[in-house]
Amino acid sequence: MTIDRRGLFRAGLGAGAGIIGGQLLAGAASASPAFHPGGRPVLTHGVQSGDATANSAIVWTRSDRAGRMLVEVSRRPDFRGARLVRGPVLGAGSDFTGKVRLSDLPSGEKIFYRVRVEGDRQASAPLTGALTTAPTGRDDLRFVWTGDVAGQGWGINPAFGGMRIFDSMRARKPDFFLHSGDTVYADGPITESVTLPDGTVWTNVVTEAKSKVAETLTEYRGQYAYNLLDDPYRRFAAEVPQINQWDDHEVTNNWYPGEILDDARYTEKRVDVLARRARQAYFEYLPIPDLSGPIYRKLSYGPMLDVFVLDMRTMKDVNDGNTYADPNRGLLGAAQKRWLIDGLKRSRATWKVIANDLPIGLVVPDGGAAQEGVAQGDPGAPLGRELEIHTVLREAHRARVSGIVFLTADVHYTAAHHYDPARAAVQDFTPFWEFVSGPAHAGAFGPNALDGTFGPEAVFVNAPPAANTSPAAGFQHFGEVNIDARTGAFTVDLRDIDGRSLFRKTLQRP
Repeated sequence: MTIDRRGLFRAGLGAGAGIIGGQLLAGAASASPAFHPGGRPVLTHGVQSGDATANSAIVWTRSDRAGRMLVEVSRRPDFRGARLVRGPVLGAGSDFTGKVRLSDLPSGEKIFYRVRVEGDRQASAPLTGALTTAPTGRDDLRFVWTGDVAGQGWGINPAFGGMRIFDSMRARKPDFFLHSGDTVYADGPITESVTLPDGTVWTNVVTEAKSKVAETLTEYRGQYAYNLLDDPYRRFAAEVPQINQWDDHEVTNNWYPGEILDDARYTEKRVDVLARRARQAYFEYLPIPDLSGPIYRKLSYGPMLDVFVLDMRTMKDVNDGNTYADPNRGLLGAAQKRWLIDGLKRSRATWKVIANDLPIGLVVPDGGAAQEGVAQGDPGAPLGRELEIHTVLREAHRARVSGIVFLTADVHYTAAHHYDPARAAVQDFTPFWEFVSGPAHAGAFGPNALDGTFGPEAVFVNAPPAANTSPAAGFQHFGEVNIDARTGAFTVDLRDIDGRSLFRKTLQRP
């Protein structure tokens, strides 16, 4: 979707627009509630879909003004015989964003949808999208995953092709996309330009909301609106249903509940206040279930796959040395830990993917003495947050749960880790793989040290030569999973920014 200059000001978005190379781009600011533009409503940030089950999916859009969201849904791209679904009235309370849950969809099929908003006198021009519903039978499956978007000051650079990894993922024609956290960088301001080591200049699209750390609800909303200015991102979002989880940068770096910031960039130091605002923007701008529900959830894809999406932030304990012996502390919290263990035991799917936004065995420091992640570098018996993960692995092992694979991002490089009790400090778990992929469009880092508690081996690593390497250097990654319905094989490709496979591993049906 493109909006010309005249249409942009008619939409009331001029004050928050991004400027690059003399061109005005649709920005993150809301239309003023007191301003009533003339003409037709405008859908300002495209369409998205998410959490597609066997018979339902969520469709999202944003308007420039109040109006009723309407969605046509069809099995046909020409929308012959389409069904009309009346959605909510979009208003200032949600920054004119809205979602519709489509129900009674056929399973395992490509579905086409068309969205418009009906104002007082006219309706917007429609925007179209597509999604694939989850199968109920034994079907081949393909999905992609990555994380970390617009981080470390690397924003939308049209001369680079924008966030072009999203075009590479779209070209793989996945059934769905697992976004493994850091969907935005609310703590990462973007400047107009950055000089690269070779002397060339990286030029960013800049919006008001992305010019400082996010603190207000409007600024948090602007983080998501910024990503949707990017053409590859918006094309991808319109064609591939998402599964979203959050990590730290949706709020601020390495955050945990109860934290008080020591950061001069923030006037609001209470992380709990920031997290409430960030959570509202997260639910408003992503095609996910309602704000009242938990972020952790399970999605099923027939007899071949269950995906367990974790939330390792909302119940996270304080970042300290992570060497405590208290089994009641951790990242998941008692309710989510029980949900995960019970879900793994009940699952009859061949493969159980656990989407963990923090890796298991990689040491991720938070300053000199504190730890951000699960591991802390002590290769001995489980300590700190490792106790919680050990409980999950032990209970699954005792119940003879098979086919567990962990998929994560977070550390801004790609890797394949194999965990084996024969190399570990504890033996009461079943060997498993953890695949890491990212960043999608952010600074590249790594590799991180591995903690030996669960016996990891780094089978493959692709990391940059220096910290915060720009996307121009090519160290941007996504992972792809293909599940063969006939053989049950689970094949992982770790791919680069252009979609080339750097590493492939096929896991046979357990």
